[in-house]
Amino acid sequence: MHQLRLFFTALQFFTRLPIPRWVGFEADWLQHASRYFPLVGLVVAAISAAAYALAALLFPAPVAVVLATAAGIYATGAFHEDGFADMCDGFGGGMSQERVLEIMKDSRIGAYGAIGIGCLIALKCVTLALLPPASAIAALFLAHPLSRLAATSLIWQLDYARAEGKAKPLAQEMQTDEFIIAAVCALLPALLIGAMAWISWQAIVSGLLATAIVTYWLAQKCVRRIGGYTGDCLGAVQQLTEAVLYLAVLAGLQHGAWH
Repeated sequence: MHQLRLFFTALQFFTRLPIPRWVGFEADWLQHASRYFPLVGLVVAAISAAAYALAALLFPAPVAVVLATAAGIYATGAFHEDGFADMCDGFGGGMSQERVLEIMKDSRIGAYGAIGIGCLIALKCVTLALLPPASAIAALFLAHPLSRLAATSLIWQLDYARAEGKAKPLAQEMQTDEFIIAAVCALLPALLIGAMAWISWQAIVSGLLATAIVTYWLAQKCVRRIGGYTGDCLGAVQQLTEAVLYLAVLAGLQHGAWH
């Protein structure tokens, strides 16, 4: 029952979805709820996949993908997209650590953020639209949990860079056994997708490797620029690795421009 409460706490923190009233709330639960961040990704994937499947009955793939993406953004309240845009603004426009953090805290979006999030959403939509419907749905169930595992790895390994902030309650501590729980929640869907041959093992493995590389690169950039991570950094890692996983699935189908 306690684990179920932790899951619902994570669901409430990372999405706009209502949770049962009996769950209750204690501040201490937030410190341990990040273990179920990838499981929240599975819920978001289910919402996006359902929107895609229903829309694809009536509309071409590009329209279905945009509607599915919109459904996912609505479910999360654009939580991660906002973080990515803020990180683009802060890292693009700030020179000192203090200035980067100041820009990232500003609720207004600048040129770096607007261009960055626009390009990223366009990339995700185009990539998913080029996939066959079954592969697109499988890609959603692959990318959403794994991209959130990538973001969770920052909580596990890095220090929080602010004295306070949106992600501060999640940043108090994350033990290795909690990260293992997060990894299991993310990897089990990937194993099932590979076992059912919905996506090739080659695409899954290459996507995992690319995700690890991008996560490490972004983590090192966060350490150099601000001495750790913030909630915006978590959102940026989630968004970028989600896109990388979609690209890996598309590349696995050998749909390169020269083919």
